[in-house]
Amino acid sequence: MTEPLPDVLIAPIVRAALAEDLGRAGDVTAQACVPADARLSAVFAARKPGVVAGLACARLSILELDPAATFEALAADGDRLVPGARLARVEANARALLSAERTALNLLGRLSGVATLTRAYVDAVEGTAARIVDTRKTTPGLRALEKYAVRCGGGVNHRFGLDDAILIKDNHIAACGSVAEAVRRARAAAGHLTKVEVEIDDLHQLDEALLHGPDVVMLDNFSLADLREAVRRVAGRVVLEASGGVSLETVRAIADTGVDVVSVGALTHSASVLDIGLDAV
Repeated sequence: MTEPLPDVLIAPIVRAALAEDLGRAGDVTAQACVPADARLSAVFAARKPGVVAGLACARLSILELDPAATFEALAADGDRLVPGARLARVEANARALLSAERTALNLLGRLSGVATLTRAYVDAVEGTAARIVDTRKTTPGLRALEKYAVRCGGGVNHRFGLDDAILIKDNHIAACGSVAEAVRRARAAAGHLTKVEVEIDDLHQLDEALLHGPDVVMLDNFSLADLREAVRRVAGRVVLEASGGVSLETVRAIADTGVDVVSVGALTHSASVLDIGLDAV
């Protein structure tokens, strides 16, 4: 079971999404059609198979507009879903529930889509030593939630931002003049708890990078043959990350080369929303 995010991290995102939807006058449809004291019971249900993530987003969306609402989770984040599976039961002020519905479903569907795609990649490399990791190619403002959804799908998080690890990419190398100089400078500046990773384009750069002791080497758009050769040369001295050109069709062959990590930007930038509905009962 994935450790849930604390509500204090989720609540500001939910509030901002609700404010965007409610606008200047609130839900004028609910105000016009639904009595102020009406109550409504409903269930969140999956329309398609997948992996659930983001139940807390749905819960907080409703409680933000009706603190007296009841929300009973019938599944847990990380659970696999079949069509028709009920995820949660809710009872609330009808106006509040209807006003929160779209925000709850947008976040729940988005995060469940990320978890579902991640699980497909994780399943594809089952039996290898490779782990599937995400990237920083996330929706602005939703990074913590989307990276949580990756964990719900069985993936592992790469760095969260620019401040928690050193990752030297091609433009850093261009600014420094060489791979060796970039890694040397990074190694000299890094604290004892800071990892240093360098992205390289070919095997010559791999040999150059290894001279200065990076913790991780990212093999960008390497052929399968070059990935296997990199694994042979490194022989476990550093973590090897394969990146670029990764799809569900190619990920197994990449993992079979012996790399430690396969990073997949698609987990967050190309995941489809999982179809989940809210049905009155």
